[in-house]
Amino acid sequence: MMGLLFFVFVLAIFLGIELISKVPSQLHTPLMSGSNAISGISIVGALLALAVENVSEPAMIVLGTLAVTLAMINVVGGYLVTDRMLGMFQQKKKKEGK
Repeated sequence: MMGLLFFVFVLAIFLGIELISKVPSQLHTPLMSGSNAISGISIVGALLALAVENVSEPAMIVLGTLAVTLAMINVVGGYLVTDRMLGMFQQKKKKEGK
């Protein structure tokens, strides 16, 4: 079971790197909001996986905690960057209105 989970984890890393490297810079911001939604789903899935009663292996607990932590960092960071970018557009509109 752990071997399959590790394989999926490594595959997701390589797939993510490949996808992000092919995205033009103009599309990074819209994709970030989609990434935040996916990370929210990952948080729920990781919490559900940790809530299973028969999780006794320390490695599973560590991987689940790591998944929740990294997904939360992604969600919070994505919202902060999106808020900052929206703030830049608001300042631009205020300057044009003067």
